[in-house]
Amino acid sequence: MTIQVKAIIGSTSSNSFNLKVVEFMKKRYADQLDITPVLINDVEMYSVDIENNVPANAEKFKEAVKDSDAVLFAVPEYNFSIPGALKNAIDWLSRGGDFEIKDKPAFIVGASMGALGSVRAQMHLREILSNPNLSPIVLPNNEVYIGSIHEKINEAGEITDQGTVDFLDSVVKNFVEFYHKVKSVDLVTQ
Repeated sequence: MTIQVKAIIGSTSSNSFNLKVVEFMKKRYADQLDITPVLINDVEMYSVDIENNVPANAEKFKEAVKDSDAVLFAVPEYNFSIPGALKNAIDWLSRGGDFEIKDKPAFIVGASMGALGSVRAQMHLREILSNPNLSPIVLPNNEVYIGSIHEKINEAGEITDQGTVDFLDSVVKNFVEFYHKVKSVDLVTQ
């Protein structure tokens, strides 16, 4: 049985490298993970004024993420942090009482044209996700920072750098094992 994973794409770019990485992962790991990208492009801006009457696109986003076994965050780095659109989408996930990602297994990947991948963005994302209304169970010690992504992916969206592919293979293997451990603990505590 494959794990149903909703991949929140942290970029709104029509040429997002993070979306390309997720699409590569979707194909490569289809026997283990059923990955569905979830775009944040049309999610309305969060405001306390409208949180009790959630706009259509924000509700659609929340439902898409809720309907999954696990969550993958694909995050670029903008100005040493996560993009504002991603923070906005995450804000919606922390409101309304459903808490769509609370206690849900999750992992993070990030790609950028810079040398560091998305190190600082992922540090901030982990801090944001520690909020009690969010608090997914994030795979520890498997940080995926794909730097210089434009030199490691071809026109067909295939990652061509073997070291990067090998590392993704190990992280996905670790996540699948982690997912099953988390789920077995859930079954014991129910």
